[in-house]
Amino acid sequence: MDQLILLHQWWQELNQTTPLSTILTSLIVFSFFLLYLFNLIRSKGLNFPPSPPKLPIIGNLHQIGARLHHSLRNLSEKYGPIMLLHLGHSPVLIVSSVEIAKEIFLKTHDAFLYRPQSRAARALFYGCCDIAFCPFGDYWRRVRKICVEELLNQSRVQAFQLVREVEVANMVEKIRLVSLTGDAVNFTQMFATISNNIIIRSAIGRVYEEENSKSFSELSRSAMDLLGYFCFEDLFPILGWMDNLTGLTAKLKTTSGEICKFLDQVIEKREALKSSDDKSDEKDLLDILLHLQKDGNLDNNLTRENIKAILLCFL
Repeated sequence: MDQLILLHQWWQELNQTTPLSTILTSLIVFSFFLLYLFNLIRSKGLNFPPSPPKLPIIGNLHQIGARLHHSLRNLSEKYGPIMLLHLGHSPVLIVSSVEIAKEIFLKTHDAFLYRPQSRAARALFYGCCDIAFCPFGDYWRRVRKICVEELLNQSRVQAFQLVREVEVANMVEKIRLVSLTGDAVNFTQMFATISNNIIIRSAIGRVYEEENSKSFSELSRSAMDLLGYFCFEDLFPILGWMDNLTGLTAKLKTTSGEICKFLDQVIEKREALKSSDDKSDEKDLLDILLHLQKDGNLDNNLTRENIKAILLCFL
């Protein structure tokens, strides 16, 4: 009790001689200093990969330019094929060697199979229940098994040969028609279109281009752009509210809602057809996933959200 009385008296004397704002500022600065010392002491006891000098709070963000691949190449030439970057709050391991990447990610170290779940990935992939961003575990193993044995096996890939031939023939015909008029041919756009059409037709059976609304290819490109957006919540969790000001939150909500609506319509139309064709080689990826869901295998146990998330990985 005497100690509490003395502490109270000391605090009153301190308030009388020093403004409260100055005291709070000093405490905050002192807390950051203690946190820095703690991280420094802890890091000395661990064998981290080489890392460029970092700044407080932002880490190595100041060393990342507009061309990410150029920045990482320049840093890897200086610090080696394995280096550790701190992007804000998030530590990131950069591996620029193919041989080392195979050894780490494909052979012995299963811990590296865990994917960071960004805010955009959680919004677009139904809480990261796809195969690209889902946590390493039983669900990831089941989805990987479905992809390897059911969706991407050799016979399935060969079954889509007709789709590829039809799309290539369509592209050649478009080039022929354009050449007759003497106009320039935009091969970049054509190659992007044919690649997109082959993937969509293999996954959901046809290319959906709705009038007076965004096509799914546009929605897919928007989703890919959002995955690369700067997100405060991912790098500085305490500043996650800033994503509302930058418009990222609204864009994620709008795009994820449009994609969800589109995929729901496609799945409902497919379920209404109640296709019972046993020629599995002629089915697209959506047919296979719906068949696995209907089969009721406890090892799969796919929900509609799981199906939509898996499809988005291919689209």
